[in-house]
Parts: sequence; structure tokens; C-alpha cells
Amino acid sequence: MATVKLLQDEELDPRAAAVFADIRTTRGTNDVNAFWRALANHPETLETLWSELKRTMAPGALDPLTKELLYVAVSVANSCAYCVHSHTAAARAKGMTDAQHQELLQVIAMAQRTNGLVTALGVPVDPAFDRNEG
Repeated sequence: MATVKLLQDEELDPRAAAVFADIRTTRGTNDVNAFWRALANHPETLETLWSELKRTMAPGALDPLTKELLYVAVSVANSCAYCVHSHTAAARAKGMTDAQHQELLQVIAMAQRTNGLVTALGVPVDPAFDRNEG
């Protein structure tokens, strides 16, 4: 359950309305999801986050699908169900196959398991992995 009102288009401040228009244009859809509707309660945060997200998720050294896969993995690690669903849908829209999704989940599960063991055991970082060594 949301802790703030999810604003509808007719309730938007002009700054939030401009961001919603950009979201629709950028994504090629008329839909603006609940996350952005919640952030619309604070137009400055909405503007800043949307601008940063567009820049971060734009094609660069990492392709858009890889970025979505990373977003899914971090969302799982952070237990953000909304983000897991949202970015899994985005990854599928960018071409993620069922086989890739299953493999991604296997990698996430393995990383969680090994991370937990390394943390519990207090395993020190090998000098070969430290860029400041040798």
C-alpha cells in the first residue's frame, strides 16, 4: 500500500506534468507507472530522478538489456518487489528471453549464496583481486 497518493494527471503540478509528458515521449507509451505517480507529489525529486534515470539507462558502454538485467539483480538483492517486476518487464521488452531470465535468476541465487558464505566466513580479499597490490 502506498504511503503517498498516486497522483492522476489532472492533479499534477505543471513541473510534474512536464515530466510525465517526457516519460510518455521517451518510452513511447501513454502509461505512467505508479512509481512516477508517487514521486509526482514532490516535483523536484521527480524531475531529478527521471533525468538521472534516463541518462543512466541510455545506451552506453553497456547495452540497454544488460542494464535492465543488472537492475533486476540489484532489485532482487534489495528485496524491491516493485522494481523486480518493473525491470523484468523492461528487460523482456528489450529482448530478454525466458532462457536468459532463468539463467539470470541462477546467477543471482549463486551470488547471494556465495556472498553470504564469504561474509559469514570473513574471507579476506586475495591480493591478486586488489588493483592496489602488485
